[in-house]
Amino acid sequence: MRYQGQERSKNVEDRRGNAVRVGTGIGIGTIILILLVSLFGGDPTALLQQIQSQNQQTQVQQRGQFSQEEEQLAELVSVTLKYTEDVWHDVFRNQLGRRYQEPKLVLFTGKVQSACGFASAATGPFYCPADYKLYIDLSFYRDLRDRFKAPGDFAMAYVVAHEVAHHVQNLLGYTRQVQSQKGRISQKAYNDLSVRLELQADFLAGVWANHAHKRFKILEQGDLQEAMNAAHAIGDDRIQMQSRGYVVPDSFTHGTSEQRMRWLRKGLETGDVRQGDTFNARRL
Repeated sequence: MRYQGQERSKNVEDRRGNAVRVGTGIGIGTIILILLVSLFGGDPTALLQQIQSQNQQTQVQQRGQFSQEEEQLAELVSVTLKYTEDVWHDVFRNQLGRRYQEPKLVLFTGKVQSACGFASAATGPFYCPADYKLYIDLSFYRDLRDRFKAPGDFAMAYVVAHEVAHHVQNLLGYTRQVQSQKGRISQKAYNDLSVRLELQADFLAGVWANHAHKRFKILEQGDLQEAMNAAHAIGDDRIQMQSRGYVVPDSFTHGTSEQRMRWLRKGLETGDVRQGDTFNARRL
């Protein structure tokens, strides 16, 4: 995917490592020290300059703790997010007659606190409808490459686009409709709704890729196959077979590999949001 050197999203919140604690703010201890320096005839300006220099040095050290691969992944997801912002603004306006509200993307390492609760990297990338934020630990790319055998920059871009698609569903009311049924219907029936929600997100990810390529020419040879490989790799049937040695269809919550690839392909081919009504589809 063409992403290097392209415009990044301004909606990325970087919480990787200790980055969230790094800044140039002045704490209460610093204020007290400045007052003491002033009382004893010292120069508080020189002290402030020294503190600022130390903070800037600390920031450089924090940024330097990430590998080149991780920084490239951070660029990839940020540029992808920007592409989704541009596309969904257009699609909402031209196909839905509505305004698009951009989500935030949180990069984290290991563990993170969201409005939907506490989560670890083992959860995988997720979207929290309560705070309109996507959460991604970039180590997921290693899982995608090594565990799921689905490498490639566009495979990762598909993952980002899928989580943004959940944001689109939240804006359109689908998420709330599904969540409102929890506890009111059987677990089997609720799982079916969850599958339909996830397959619609795959479709919407395809819609995004269709428009992004038409507008920005982002796709390179092999990119579509990378996305299809990722969709196939994270199908419920394939994951259950790998982990259990058998599958339990009634427990599926995301859809089979075949279903995920088919709905992603439909979005890619049509680019039409209105053709992704998985909730009324006879065949998933």
